[in-house]
Amino acid sequence: MGVRVLLIEDDETIAEPLGEGLRGYGLTVRHVPTGAEGLRGPYGDVVLLDLGLPDMDGIDVCRGIRRTSDVPVIILSARGEEADRVLGLELGADDYLAKPFSVRELVARIRAVHRRRGPARETPYEGEPERAAPGPLVVDRRTRQVWVGEEQVALTPKEFELLALLAEDAGAVYSRQQILDRVWDEHYDGPTRTLDVHVATLRRKLGEPGWIRTLRGVGFRLAVQTPEQGPPRGAA
Repeated sequence: MGVRVLLIEDDETIAEPLGEGLRGYGLTVRHVPTGAEGLRGPYGDVVLLDLGLPDMDGIDVCRGIRRTSDVPVIILSARGEEADRVLGLELGADDYLAKPFSVRELVARIRAVHRRRGPARETPYEGEPERAAPGPLVVDRRTRQVWVGEEQVALTPKEFELLALLAEDAGAVYSRQQILDRVWDEHYDGPTRTLDVHVATLRRKLGEPGWIRTLRGVGFRLAVQTPEQGPPRGAA
């Protein structure tokens, strides 16, 4: 069976061609126009969630889905402000794609989150044991590609820059301010919570929180892995 997608989008001029485009790539699409209908489920394998819904804010829909399900959620929105992206990711969304976007890119992201999370499960994701990363971590700055074992990991530009910075000197500790200066901007004055959200998302996408270690009150470092050690475990 192909990947089953629940599309929560109120604009028919967007939903209809988008659904047709996704079906053209072999995906099964069910469309609902309101947040209330979306929350009733079934969620399928991946949820595509618009933030600008007529009956409730998409952020509240994301929060409601996360109370009962670990299904991957990709937010689709014309609201590209950082605060919206951070809040969506903080509430458990797996990815965020700003409109307009190409169907090809969306399909790639759908397949990526579906591979990472696996088939939809009935029990919530929180509290379940973390899965070990399937192989070594490779960060290629030239092609801007990231691999864990044989699986390519799809990252946003900021996620890639953060991981690439830590990979410059694996094992070395980078302070929060160093990371904000290098990955964001030396004059960045936004919420520092943004960094924590990006780290949490990176850990989830890499499949094992132990890849990025936290030194409380100091910063973060990338775990050093040897073939004998196997994938790192734990995030502390």
